[in-house]
Amino acid sequence: MELIPIAAFLANIIFVMGLGWYLITNLQWYDYRIERVVLRHHKTWWHVAYFIAPFILYYALSRYSLFVVALYLPLVYLWHVRLDKKVVLTWRVKRFLILLVSLTLMINLLIAFKGWGNSYSVIFPLVLTYILSWGIEKFLFLAYKREAKRKVAAMSDLTIICVTGSYGKTSMKNFIAQVLGQKFNVYATPRSVNTLGGIIRDVNESLPANTQVYICEAGAREIGDIYAIAQLLHPQIVVVGKVGPQHLEYFKTLERIQRTKLEIIHSDRLKRAFIHTSVTDEPHEKVTFFGDDIHNLEATLEGIDFDLSVNDEERHFHTSVLGGFQSININAAILIAQEMGMSGDEIVNAVAKLKSVEHRLERLDAGGKIILDDGYNGNIDGMLEGVRLCSLHNGRKVIVTPGLVESTEALNRELISAINGVFDIAIITGQLNAAQFDKELNVPNKIMLSDKSQMVKTLGEVTRAGDIILFANDAPNFI
Repeated sequence: MELIPIAAFLANIIFVMGLGWYLITNLQWYDYRIERVVLRHHKTWWHVAYFIAPFILYYALSRYSLFVVALYLPLVYLWHVRLDKKVVLTWRVKRFLILLVSLTLMINLLIAFKGWGNSYSVIFPLVLTYILSWGIEKFLFLAYKREAKRKVAAMSDLTIICVTGSYGKTSMKNFIAQVLGQKFNVYATPRSVNTLGGIIRDVNESLPANTQVYICEAGAREIGDIYAIAQLLHPQIVVVGKVGPQHLEYFKTLERIQRTKLEIIHSDRLKRAFIHTSVTDEPHEKVTFFGDDIHNLEATLEGIDFDLSVNDEERHFHTSVLGGFQSININAAILIAQEMGMSGDEIVNAVAKLKSVEHRLERLDAGGKIILDDGYNGNIDGMLEGVRLCSLHNGRKVIVTPGLVESTEALNRELISAINGVFDIAIITGQLNAAQFDKELNVPNKIMLSDKSQMVKTLGEVTRAGDIILFANDAPNFI
């Protein structure tokens, strides 16, 4: 090989790996489903800028392909470093990248030595890698699934509780774990792990053998997702929390969302299902409805107080957890504690010890400011409650939000209306809802930030001691 062909050969490998890095990053964001990357991406122009246009230029300017690659690498690098949700180098990602570089080398060596063309292949290694990677992961997935089923089956005394709903699943899961943890050896899926693959991995790698109660969160993007989780774990107790118009872009109708959430009851070992009244009112011998039995609810910046009947006795509950809507999630925890045999006093004491779930209306006091971190909450009820709590504060009120994601223009309008009546300063992040907020938001100081990297600097400039600051939702910048 002469110098120029060698340079072109190496440049081709680097170019393919750059495209592969872009591809696997997007696949990881969208659960490794290529149809979602192509058809449901929130910023499809990225595909043009970082994949399609460079690919076309690489072949259209084949004589200058080295210069195309030299321009592309800094471009994709800058895109990567500006992401607030970068690719996580899991074994799946590593396998994809190793396979890609191996196939690229093999295919292009054949092209070079066999004299099959004047240019090296780009798309063929990418397509072949995706197909082979899909096959490998499918094989491994089925093997891991069998392993997880065997492990669960071997833990014959294990009680499994599955939690689902449109929103509030993670908070509900954590409250159930905290309450039952006062009496039982409890393990719950970490963070927001709620897909079939994530749960399989959690069971295989992290579920302790001495666990008495395993609490699992079940999420869905398609009909059948939650059914698959139910068939893996066959839970004895299930909870379907409040259901609303979340993820409408995937399910299209509220009725399809409700039907998907109710897939959780398809368990051979089901003993009791607790279902929120927003989901269905169809009676069943194993179903207990909840959500309408809370009395005398008072939610302030100091916590929640409410009354609820426990074991046929009216009891008063207090917790430092913020947000009146959280009483529904706590209600589910109380019902399950009753089902598990805890006494009224044990339950009242456990609720009093509840801690806020991280980034879900979590109160932080710093520098004379009250910060309500609700960054992981993306539903209208929770966001409106955060706005209401801020209205109780006597000082200036600041909100930082991208608005509602995977929702409707009408619900964002409802949120904007609430913000207009409360806040002195509104900082709108991202571009997803920027046009609507810019048009409809009417507060004394409105700041539109297309780049979230400027947020900390902006907050330092416009806030002061005595302010309350609400971080309402936090969409990653690929949305």
